[in-house]
Amino acid sequence: MDDPLISILVPFKNTERFLAQCLDSILAQSYANWELLIVDDHSTDMSYNIVANYAEKDKRIKLFKNENSGIIAALRTAYQNSHGQFITRMDSDDYMHPEKLKLMLKDLQNYGRQHIALGLVSYFSETRLGNGYKAYEDWLNQLSIGGNNYSQIYKECVIPSPCWMVHRDDFEICRAFQPNTYPEDYDLAFRFYKYGLKCIPSENVLHYWRDHTNRASRTHEHYAENNFIDLKINYFLELDHDANRPLTLWGAGHKGKTIAKLLKSKNIPFTWLCDNPKKIGKHIYDVLLVHYHTLHQMKQAQTIVAVANPEDQQHITTYCQDLGMTAALDYFFFC
Repeated sequence: MDDPLISILVPFKNTERFLAQCLDSILAQSYANWELLIVDDHSTDMSYNIVANYAEKDKRIKLFKNENSGIIAALRTAYQNSHGQFITRMDSDDYMHPEKLKLMLKDLQNYGRQHIALGLVSYFSETRLGNGYKAYEDWLNQLSIGGNNYSQIYKECVIPSPCWMVHRDDFEICRAFQPNTYPEDYDLAFRFYKYGLKCIPSENVLHYWRDHTNRASRTHEHYAENNFIDLKINYFLELDHDANRPLTLWGAGHKGKTIAKLLKSKNIPFTWLCDNPKKIGKHIYDVLLVHYHTLHQMKQAQTIVAVANPEDQQHITTYCQDLGMTAALDYFFFC
């Protein structure tokens, strides 16, 4: 079988401390027919010089400067200059398992078009790794092991942004990096879902994901919580909401209120459910809150769940299943 070219797209900004480990892990790949399109997003440290030194030694490394600003613009520059039949993304502060490219390519060749290859991820940090990152790693990997990533797409981003590979033609169908929508990794995951790319199950840890205080997902306004909720609601209304069925919103905490505001702003009617006796019978944003048992009286309702507590989520799952409701069809967890 031929060895097709894989294009690796990497934006970077002020990651001088991590670039050598990232680049060395790419150079150490067992699969050698790759090109690295790496784009400097206006670094003010020595990052550009570090990459330039690597590029002088290996012609597969192609260095560019971002003429505009931001990760999306940098990714567009990388993609526009790529020639590979297969496309993957990498973060400049992470590193790859030596078999990453080989195994992901093998999966895509075995499964064919309209699939996305994934790998398991392992978070690490030079300091203490927060419990939230470990929980996200476990949750994400469990989805990837079964290839069931889309089943919980409204909870968090279900495609690890630096650990996927797709056929170029499929990437074009999904509109590549054309949308100027942040968070860009979550938006891309929704577009993979929208255009029907199936997730290939994976059992191999292929990516080592670094957590540090300056990571963009921690510091940039593009990754603020409200942006995630906006994105979720917009795609839910486009892809999974059935306007012929009654819509309910379960939960009146901070996220529930944010979702309620968005639904009202879009003139989407809904019934607001909760189990807090202090809120039941009251109005928030001119919407009456009712006991969640009201769901039992409704026919073929769809439910957005904005309750984050794991024990409460289990109760809600059991309750919905007892009503004959199906996850990701009739009820959707948004946190």
